[in-house]
Amino acid sequence: MSKRKSTYAVVTAAALICTAATGCGSGSGKSGDKEDIKIGLALSTLNNPFFVEMKKGAEAQAKAEGAELSVQDAQDDASQQAGQIENFTSQNVKSIIINPVDSDAAGPAVKAANNASIPVIAVDRAVNKAKVETTVASDNVGGGKKAAADMAKQLGEQGNIIVLRGQPGTSASRERGQGFMSGIKKYPGIKVVAKQPADFDRAKGLDVATNLLQSHPDVTGVFAENDEMALGAIKALGSKAGKQVKVVGFDGTPDGFKAIKKGTLNTSIAQQPAELGRMAVRNAIRKIEGNDPDSQIKVPVVTVNEKNVRRYS
Repeated sequence: MSKRKSTYAVVTAAALICTAATGCGSGSGKSGDKEDIKIGLALSTLNNPFFVEMKKGAEAQAKAEGAELSVQDAQDDASQQAGQIENFTSQNVKSIIINPVDSDAAGPAVKAANNASIPVIAVDRAVNKAKVETTVASDNVGGGKKAAADMAKQLGEQGNIIVLRGQPGTSASRERGQGFMSGIKKYPGIKVVAKQPADFDRAKGLDVATNLLQSHPDVTGVFAENDEMALGAIKALGSKAGKQVKVVGFDGTPDGFKAIKKGTLNTSIAQQPAELGRMAVRNAIRKIEGNDPDSQIKVPVVTVNEKNVRRYS
């Protein structure tokens, strides 16, 4: 077992500890009883390594539990995802797991599932104006604060930085941005000269960073709310990436770790996407079996840099 997998196991064990009042076991104690459990998983996109890893974790957990998992890719289209949720609802799945394209736009479709008495689990991003049994997510606010502290350390608490925001309307972008801006205020020598969305996308990250760097040639730092946008910014920076201009990302993707090893990405605030998928499925099954999960399940994030990247990759 790799050290990374060992870390995942520890986090999973800690996050899924049950109280004596709710119990931990299945309703019947017989794995065969799960054969008719069908769960729908609606992902925002599979055009992102982070969500591919989340899917793998969810599928592995479903297989281990003996449940059937149906996965849909919304391709970052909120209306398409709403239709997928409606289809899951009409198919009378036992539970729906949603990683929303847009936290607000997901509300009506999730409400319809609520009305059909189908429990809904949110993963990585919250759902607004509808009921979910639990939200399984990384500590995005805490991660944003870690990113700010690391950026300040990289810059010696002095410099001008730009921020690449994620997809508007997502709780992940809002919370990471909130944490970062709160953290960076502690360093008066650092000025955020520009903030602009790049939708968690590498190509858009390249375009937005290119434009912002032309407007602000004196930038010494870039914070991107995910690794994909950070990798786009690195391409825009060229030979300056990681050296004259410090770059901090978020997610801890395999490509992000490769960039850290190359020295072009200074830091990634690493999530555990496979574990998010596993825990979402595990708690969906717990709810199906009559146990109420905690309303919020937070998975810790880790600051990964050149000193410890090999421990996690």
